[in-house]
Amino acid sequence: MKDLTKQYENAKTSSIEFMKNGQISAYLNALLEMNKYKRLMTAMVAN
Repeated sequence: MKDLTKQYENAKTSSIEFMKNGQISAYLNALLEMNKYKRLMTAMVAN
């Protein structure tokens, strides 16, 4: 769980940087990555 949280936070930080730099496709990919980690964390909590 701790690893997933770190990966989620890293994806969040990179998405913010991509947004600031105007790199839209990289920003959207980072958002998808964040969504993946969030779903995995939710699944772990539910079990």
